[in-house]
Amino acid sequence: MSGTSQGPAPAADLVRPAVTERHVNASDQSSAESPTTPAAFSVAPLAMAVVDRDGLVVTANGAMGTLLAVGADTLVGRVAAELVDLASDTRTWHAYREVLRGRQARLRCTRRLKQPDGTWLWVQVSVAPLPEEEQAVLLSVADISANRQLQARLRHLQMHDPVTRLPNRTLFFEQLSTALDRDAYDEAGTGRIGLVYLDLDGFKAVNDTLGHNVGDRLLTAVAERLTRCADEAALHRTAGSAAGAPLVARLGGDEFALLVEDSTGTEQLADLADSVLKALQAPFELAGQRLSVSASIGVVERQSASTTATGLMQAADTTLYWAKADGKSRWTLFDPERNAHRMTRQALSSTLRAAVGRGEFVLEYQPLVGMAEGEVRGVEALVRWHHPQFGLLTPNRFISLAEEDGSIVQLGRWILATACRQARRWQIDHPDRPPIFVSVNVAVRQVWDSDLVADVAEILAETGLAPHLLQLELTESALMGSAGRPLQALKALSDMGVRIAIDDFGTGYSNLAYLSRLPVSVLKLDGAFVRGFQYESPQEGGAGDDGQPNPADEIIVEALVQLAHRLGLTVTAEGVETDAQASRLRRLGCDTGQGWLYSRAVSPERIAELLGAAACPQA
Repeated sequence: MSGTSQGPAPAADLVRPAVTERHVNASDQSSAESPTTPAAFSVAPLAMAVVDRDGLVVTANGAMGTLLAVGADTLVGRVAAELVDLASDTRTWHAYREVLRGRQARLRCTRRLKQPDGTWLWVQVSVAPLPEEEQAVLLSVADISANRQLQARLRHLQMHDPVTRLPNRTLFFEQLSTALDRDAYDEAGTGRIGLVYLDLDGFKAVNDTLGHNVGDRLLTAVAERLTRCADEAALHRTAGSAAGAPLVARLGGDEFALLVEDSTGTEQLADLADSVLKALQAPFELAGQRLSVSASIGVVERQSASTTATGLMQAADTTLYWAKADGKSRWTLFDPERNAHRMTRQALSSTLRAAVGRGEFVLEYQPLVGMAEGEVRGVEALVRWHHPQFGLLTPNRFISLAEEDGSIVQLGRWILATACRQARRWQIDHPDRPPIFVSVNVAVRQVWDSDLVADVAEILAETGLAPHLLQLELTESALMGSAGRPLQALKALSDMGVRIAIDDFGTGYSNLAYLSRLPVSVLKLDGAFVRGFQYESPQEGGAGDDGQPNPADEIIVEALVQLAHRLGLTVTAEGVETDAQASRLRRLGCDTGQGWLYSRAVSPERIAELLGAAACPQA
């Protein structure tokens, strides 16, 4: 300590004189007054104390006394671990004991100490051994309260939304993960978790028309109402429940979430969602303007042990989508069965295009029978999907998906080519009887997204099938709205000799004026009309609905048949299941019938057998 430029003395040297005199009387061991204590130790701003191998304070400097708000001399002989809370957890206590015994080089830990005035202090404690001959360790304690406060402020800023002051997405997911881990193993709780997930309907219009400043004020007002809903929900929790108010967070944009830990069931979540919906329906007074908004809400409640944060959010997002699809301004509860159906649709949609190339589709054919003579005049091609996971699927399971993603163009062309090829094969195999036509369903998107006329011409040329032996079916709603390109395509196909049929006639627009302008040659009456013809007379079935006779049905069918014939159209009745229906339809003048009375949809081989018979047998 000569004051030369050799640098500061090591900490061990600073305290060595005090250690060598450790056997003097206790009254002589005051750190600040002992003549053997180096001045540097006494005046050092860092709180320090020398602790013997038994864990007792040998000497302490003034900074240590100031830090602990006691006199430095009163610390001598005290248990050091008690002064800085080193025994509060097993791991730290074990490490501290190892340093005292010389088996570990150093210990550093953070502790929160309560001062005599009741305030709390964050400190960093370091314990390091002195030279072996000293038989002691040096305990140093640094006040890090200011750093901790700064870190806490920075974390708060990082974890909270600057507009609404609510927890943000990061903090929400941190809390969600913690809750799932705790709820899954905490026997004192319910072991369940709930989530109310919402976004505002039409919020973008507020930003676009009134500006982002008003939009931010609206978000802040929404956050306040959601917080009130959460606080009110906490008041209604059962007595003795340890769960607090639901966590309200802004996840981004106009999306908010209320997380309910230890939920008691779907009823609790439904009540919360209902209160949120009602709270947001009340008008907002902002910037001198009265704004009304609504929200779409997805609600999920389930066992914590059977879910993950990702799984819970996916379910909530799906349910929010359902709420919007169902009309907005409502809440919807997660439905596993509905979700399974959605997942199935998604799985089917993702494999549709590849399935055509893999040859997973097949065609079955249902006979179209002449009602006067009972012979097969044609067949309707009906597609089936042999799915490797879901088995045999009928068109109602996948055609709408194909129309949505555009794969109906590829699938439709395959159906058309396969059906025409099969019809030509029947014609070749049965040269002694009149050839039958094949009827193929066509989606409007096939007309818009592909050159249907060119496709039909190419397929007919490739297969050798005559145009009049091909019939294309479009639904009434699609045909009645046809204009421009679709109408031109239909006229070109009709001029080619292909027959055009209106499917399910009588259930759509029923605009009869279109019939005189459309290139249609066949009307297919919807089966709803035919069901009323199940009995020959009202006495056979009695009065009522569900297949019972309806005089109005017969009048409508008779009028439609007469109108169609005057326009030069033929009429096919769908859904014919009984002899009574066939008899009455025959009397009304229907040309052909289709239904289970004649045959279900069957394989091409079965159709070949029917063609060899004089008349189509009844099923």
